[in-house]
Amino acid sequence: MRIGDPGHERPALLDEDGRVLDLSGLGRDIDASFLADGGFDAAARAGGTGALPVLGELGPTGRVELAGGARIGAPVAKPEKIICIGLNYRDHAEETGNPIPAEPVLFMKAPNCLVGPNDDILVPRGSTKTDWEVELAVVIGRRARYLDSPDDVPSVLAGYAISNDVSEREFQMERGGQWDKGKCCETFNPMGPWLATPDEVADVQSVGLKLMVNGIVRQDGTTANMIFGVHHVVWYLSQFMVLEPGDIVNTGTPAGVSLGHDDVPYLTAGDLVELEADGLGRQASRVAQA
Repeated sequence: MRIGDPGHERPALLDEDGRVLDLSGLGRDIDASFLADGGFDAAARAGGTGALPVLGELGPTGRVELAGGARIGAPVAKPEKIICIGLNYRDHAEETGNPIPAEPVLFMKAPNCLVGPNDDILVPRGSTKTDWEVELAVVIGRRARYLDSPDDVPSVLAGYAISNDVSEREFQMERGGQWDKGKCCETFNPMGPWLATPDEVADVQSVGLKLMVNGIVRQDGTTANMIFGVHHVVWYLSQFMVLEPGDIVNTGTPAGVSLGHDDVPYLTAGDLVELEADGLGRQASRVAQA
């Protein structure tokens, strides 16, 4: 985990007893070099000493409770890139009236979209179609280029987290092309609260994902419904680009977005968006006007 105000986060560890431990003594952030240099091993050794300051704990509702109401940042600092997979759930492709893709659909999000799991989501100026997308995020832990097969993917993964691929649908589809227009607005990628190492996720293709808006369940799906599985997606991406430690891959969203449902309103200021995923914690973001 990463705890603190934007730009001043410090690393932390959520241990098996549900305690949030301060890893500031490591003298480094959870970034590309941390992941590439085996930082998780150093964190585990530090956590095992029993001498780290306790910052908070995992509460009974599954939310992390920190002393003094400290902020939780995104669990990875300054990714080089955020790659996203569109239309990767059969039910989502169907609800939006799109055919099942023959290959993964790729688009990018600007890295500075990334915010903490409970930070505000800002509706862009002029927006009337700001939408939500709960997703499983994959974080790369080792450089990956031209992987031979999906079987090679586990060796390059740092872990998994909850991601909200917030999208402005008019900007995305009605403003002259290029999905990135509706994907790269500020605050459009809340992520966290924690990064779970791969051993913490027993089966990445059976992770339950849920999203609520103002207490109403809008998305309730599972990664079992993916068209292209997690390992296939990462292998596929490595054929087109070099994946670096710290890179984030948003792997797609299940059905239940506002797009394609005339009776489901888009987000407006004051709305509360809550996300949860099996073993990956919970998010809660308030919507505000940019």
